[in-house]
Amino acid sequence: MSVDDYSENPFALNADDAAKLDAIEQALLDPSPRRIGRLDQWGLADTYEVHAEIAEYRALSIAMADGTMIDASLSLPRNLAPGQTCPAILMPAPLNDLGHRAYLPMIPRWALGGYAVLAYSQRGLAKSTGEIHVAGPQDVADATEIVNSLIQIEGVDPERIGCFGASYGAGTSLLAAANDLRIKAVVGTSAWTDLFASLYENGTRHLAAFEALVKLFKEERCSAEFKGIIQKIRGNIIDDEVRKFAGDRSPKNHLQAYNDSRVPILMTTAWHETIFSVPAVIDMFNDLTGPKSLLVQIGDHGNSELPGLLGLVSKPTEMAYRWMDHHLGGTAGDGAQPQFGVRSEYMHNLLSDLRHEDWQSYALPKKRFHLADAAAGERDGRMAEGTPHQGWTRSVKVAVHDTEAVVAPKLIQTGLAERAGLPHVYKTADIDRGLAAIWTTAPLPQAMRVQGELELRVTLTPQAPDATIVAYLMDCDPATGTANIITNAPFTVTNEEPGQATTVTFPLQPAHYVLRKGHQLQLIIDTHDQFYAGANRAPSSIDLTSPQGSESYLDIPLSTLS
Repeated sequence: MSVDDYSENPFALNADDAAKLDAIEQALLDPSPRRIGRLDQWGLADTYEVHAEIAEYRALSIAMADGTMIDASLSLPRNLAPGQTCPAILMPAPLNDLGHRAYLPMIPRWALGGYAVLAYSQRGLAKSTGEIHVAGPQDVADATEIVNSLIQIEGVDPERIGCFGASYGAGTSLLAAANDLRIKAVVGTSAWTDLFASLYENGTRHLAAFEALVKLFKEERCSAEFKGIIQKIRGNIIDDEVRKFAGDRSPKNHLQAYNDSRVPILMTTAWHETIFSVPAVIDMFNDLTGPKSLLVQIGDHGNSELPGLLGLVSKPTEMAYRWMDHHLGGTAGDGAQPQFGVRSEYMHNLLSDLRHEDWQSYALPKKRFHLADAAAGERDGRMAEGTPHQGWTRSVKVAVHDTEAVVAPKLIQTGLAERAGLPHVYKTADIDRGLAAIWTTAPLPQAMRVQGELELRVTLTPQAPDATIVAYLMDCDPATGTANIITNAPFTVTNEEPGQATTVTFPLQPAHYVLRKGHQLQLIIDTHDQFYAGANRAPSSIDLTSPQGSESYLDIPLSTLS
């Protein structure tokens, strides 16, 4: 596997969805029987006929102070009584060639709920002019100017403005709300809160995801500042300029503003999110003191809300409608109260729906599994509760290609398959034990649940000054020698003396996973995953050890399935 394997646009629409979106736009702009009738083939004609009766839709071009033209659209309720006002939703676009048109299928639902909707493409994106700034200060200033334009529209209530965004639009929405008190409620699906943590986890660059995003942005449209950051990240120059660039675009750095205003915030993410940091989203959720909600689902970035963005039903969008109704007074939702606290699905049950008041009541207490050497006649190490084990060494050669263990064979698409009940199957029995160290529990005596945060401690002794390991926790079926991934994380040590032992302790991505009776938990540590930009250089090797006083372990939030 190489970075090129991740280069395919994971958000590209199929031909039918593209044709449907084009037909929707034409019907909104020209709600004639001919245009609306074209939607019959998708069963949507009635929906857009109703929209034409209750709302007016038009394309806009909004001039910013510096002359940049923002491509936008407006849906506005018809026949408001004199003096009557309506709530409004601002929708900054996700990152794709469609720009704000990605939200077109949602507009009838907002309109039926009595909302005005102003959707727009951030500068440099899709048909908007200007350069890409990646939700930087200029984009935040643009959002304020766009709110200025929105509240000048007759009938829009300036006290009932909400912001909804997916992915790139989620970050833009959160940052705009931190800067503009007129935004009274926010929903961010597939949100980010810490851009630096999303780029650089445990000293390791998320290079495959970063390059996929750069390709979607289109490098030639990026600002000079962003182009400089791109080259630094590619060159592994993670300096103060990179940190400041990421920090300026991280909602977590505006926590005080959110808590002072108590703006209601709903965020969604995914257990196998490959684009943005899930722990960072959870951390910010925990630190918010105003009304808040967090949804974590099966799959990868953007998977779960996709049906809702296409005008169908999804948990993220249904929760968004309820959230805005509750805080802004519309009626787009089903009339139910919004979910506060934590709502989650577990792998791989798409119908699961667990609810907890907060993350503290959600996460299970951790159980410590000590890493031990292989038993006599066995090739893999043992992982068990009880007494710490010391004195063993497992040596792995630095690989130049991936082993069978990888974060995801494809960005986004692997997660979509998980949501369809087809998780990727790993043939862990076939992994070259010279390239990976593996520890396995005894078969589980009953079904168990992993639910919360995990932590790994291990001692590395690399032959080179810099070294990267990647840890994966798997659900292994001993009958077949195959496994499904539960979670993972990388770790990189730099500028160490070759041959010097270094003990590292780091978190794995949080997880919610149900294991069957008789399956085994399996920890795999190798040295190469094309998803990350590792520091290893071959030929070399890394010894994994468990010295006295710093014995190796994996803490897992685990309990019997109730």
